[in-house]
Amino acid sequence: MLWRTTSGCAKNGFNTFKMLSARNLSSQAEAPVVAPERQQTQIQGIDKEPDMPIMNTSIPGPNSVKMIGKMSEIQNSGAINVFVDYEKSTGNYIADADNNMLLDTYMQIASLPLGYNHPAIINVLKDPKNQNIFVNRPALGSFPPLSWVENLERSLLSIAPKGLKQVQTMACGSCANENAFKAGFFWYNNLQRGGKPPTQKDLESCIMNKGPACPDLSVLSFKGAFHGRTMGVLATTHSKHVHKQDVPTLDWPIADFPRYKYPYEDNLEYNKKQDEDCLKNVAELIDYYNESKKKPVAVMIVEPIQSEGGDNLATPYFFQNLQRIAKEKNVIFIVDEVQTGLGATGKLWCHEYFDLPSPPDIMSFAKKAQTGGYFYKDSLRVDAAYRIYNTWLGDPIRILYLEAIIETMRKDNLIELNRVVGEHMLNGLKTLCKEHPHLINSARGLGTFNAFDGVDADVRDQIVGKLKNIGVLTGGSGSKTLRVRPSLIFTKKHCDIFLDKLDTVLKSF
Repeated sequence: MLWRTTSGCAKNGFNTFKMLSARNLSSQAEAPVVAPERQQTQIQGIDKEPDMPIMNTSIPGPNSVKMIGKMSEIQNSGAINVFVDYEKSTGNYIADADNNMLLDTYMQIASLPLGYNHPAIINVLKDPKNQNIFVNRPALGSFPPLSWVENLERSLLSIAPKGLKQVQTMACGSCANENAFKAGFFWYNNLQRGGKPPTQKDLESCIMNKGPACPDLSVLSFKGAFHGRTMGVLATTHSKHVHKQDVPTLDWPIADFPRYKYPYEDNLEYNKKQDEDCLKNVAELIDYYNESKKKPVAVMIVEPIQSEGGDNLATPYFFQNLQRIAKEKNVIFIVDEVQTGLGATGKLWCHEYFDLPSPPDIMSFAKKAQTGGYFYKDSLRVDAAYRIYNTWLGDPIRILYLEAIIETMRKDNLIELNRVVGEHMLNGLKTLCKEHPHLINSARGLGTFNAFDGVDADVRDQIVGKLKNIGVLTGGSGSKTLRVRPSLIFTKKHCDIFLDKLDTVLKSF
């Protein structure tokens, strides 16, 4: 369900919702609209694909099983699905060690926007002028290459969310969010000091992990959230116990996130109350931590769609009021678009659906962007070198990839394709939910960022496994959700194969 508040919704928040049309990649360089049927025959990168999945063995096949056994002698290999032949993988198809070719709707956990071995990426590797960057990985904070500013302007700055002109590159989503927290803390402490610098005594105390220069601040996050696995962001990750077990953590507030009933339009009263109750919980938690616990909330972080937590969506009304609460209470508002960003939901950035009255203070990205990092407001720019810093601060090679990805997205109008194919997919999933209500329910999503629930975890896991053995790679999330994370070159043809295979699996129960 794609929502947008219409006239009157700003007042009571929940009168009417309507389908949103997708915006092209950026206001600066919009791609011409192409008829979807014609467009899907022009997509680069799918010409070498098989017509259908090719299955020679069960998954994992004997060669993968043998390799997994060898890996097990070195480290825990329980998370490995198959060993992959990346040379043979192409477009939307992943090849494994046993010459199986699976339609990949999971794409390295949502991180390959153009599928496998796309010519635009291969050309970056072939270009001789890029060799020096490959050979000499720069420490970007201190020794950037001559082309670095121009590369950033052509890549990240060309897709910056409206109102966020500053960008900080990082290596991954976890370190992007980790350093975004620090930027929020810097701003908050500067506000508390009235703009004055810390005293020498303050500086000496922070070396020993003491206040006031190491203040006892907190970050508000949400039940079901996932923001990474490093120590700080792990305190804001609440999706699976396996991430957190045995790790010391921080006493930071954890708010309720809406859990809607589907079909959404059949449960409006219940879903509206979810929004109101969760917003009330957020405001009360901030007040409690500020006043009673004396651990002021300086930062709030939220995903547009809770991905690892089970594809939990929330309305524009919820996010608009979440931002309002943050502003009223002087809390930095971070939107984590690590998984939802770069066209995955039928818009360049998912938070564009929410019609926020002003940009978020910080927006983090990674995965499809190839590099981690965050965009931020001018007011959050650090006041000294090395405050936000590490050796590499990302990878300029990945920025070259991103340039090629952005150019391809514009040329092939891939965000619009994602929106059109996603609408087709969601309609198909809703139909299958109606035909097999004893097995699946609650189809939902934006663009091709779609999901549905099994009636329980066992059924969901069986569906994932059975799909894999007939040639479709998907993934689970949350307690019983099956999620779909295809590339941006995933066309209606690929979608129909997925839906047909899913129907076959459901009929097999």
